[in-house]
Amino acid sequence: MESWFSKGLTKWYKQNKRDLPWRSETDPYKIWLSEIILQQTQVAQGTSYYLKFIAKYPKAGNLASANEDEVLKLWQGLGYYSRARNLHATAKIIKSNYAGVFPSTYEEIRALKGIGDYTASAISSFAYNLPFAVVDGNVYRLLSRLFGIDTPIDSGVGKKEFQALANELLDKKNPAEHNQAIMEFGSQFCKPNNPDCENCIFNSKCLAFKTNRVKELPIKSKKIKISNRFLNYVVIVDKNNNVLLNKRAESDIWKGLYEFYLIESKKEISIDKLFKTPEFNKIATSKFKLLHSSKNYKHILSHQHLYAKFYVIKAASIISNTLTTSKINNLNNFAFSRLTEKFLNDCDLKEIV
Repeated sequence: MESWFSKGLTKWYKQNKRDLPWRSETDPYKIWLSEIILQQTQVAQGTSYYLKFIAKYPKAGNLASANEDEVLKLWQGLGYYSRARNLHATAKIIKSNYAGVFPSTYEEIRALKGIGDYTASAISSFAYNLPFAVVDGNVYRLLSRLFGIDTPIDSGVGKKEFQALANELLDKKNPAEHNQAIMEFGSQFCKPNNPDCENCIFNSKCLAFKTNRVKELPIKSKKIKISNRFLNYVVIVDKNNNVLLNKRAESDIWKGLYEFYLIESKKEISIDKLFKTPEFNKIATSKFKLLHSSKNYKHILSHQHLYAKFYVIKAASIISNTLTTSKINNLNNFAFSRLTEKFLNDCDLKEIV
């Protein structure tokens, strides 16, 4: 089975592969960085971040020596910030446990924080040409269609089945190129929507194509439950142009990022009701002036739909002594979520206040 599949795949790859900055890379640190960035990010967006990180932190030791705020600021806009926190934590482990040299065995790589089976296989094969087959979303899609597999890809049984099949198909003599090729083919040709099946090199063998099931595969068993959250951000500025900020400590996707004072409500709330909440009265004196109300922002995550609005308030003083304050001119030094970044790009606070 390995022969016809891998030969056709690598031949296609050599003729059609994209020229990407990490494509011919064998430095495991750079491969690791590219893989983490691309976990939840398209290549078009991720490339510039990869280049920025490599320029600022060319080695794992450089990344390990940075402070977390600095790393999160450079990551700003990519989302899923646990990736950045794990990168930073793992760089510290590499520096302390491996003298700054990236480990070279699959088992050691897999044991690092934030690295799962797929990423460990990718690093092992790309950097060290070790025979570990990668299975990511592109590979699941290609194999499920080609071999007509109905087993849900998000089940334990499915993951084992697809991994076993990928291992069987792997070109053990050239795992690096094989793995690059299978992911590239899934990404660029066997696409989620409207794949070019008529011109596919595997259409004579593809069971999904033969049975008209391309749109059905792969199968997922679990439906994600979407919850709605309503976020009311109070951008409170005092007479000296100090702005109140909060650094998130909760174990969520925005942990470690800064935000304006947040009052969360169960549903959309009017501005009059917002100003009467106990949370608002904790930070603002009775004398304040509303300078600006933003438009409504909708931010879609895999499991949540966030609805946010920003209110710029001028007050004589800021009551809270437990949160961070910053001058308006210094806000660029803080790492914010993409949602807050959109607001700051739309609104020039210096002009408003």
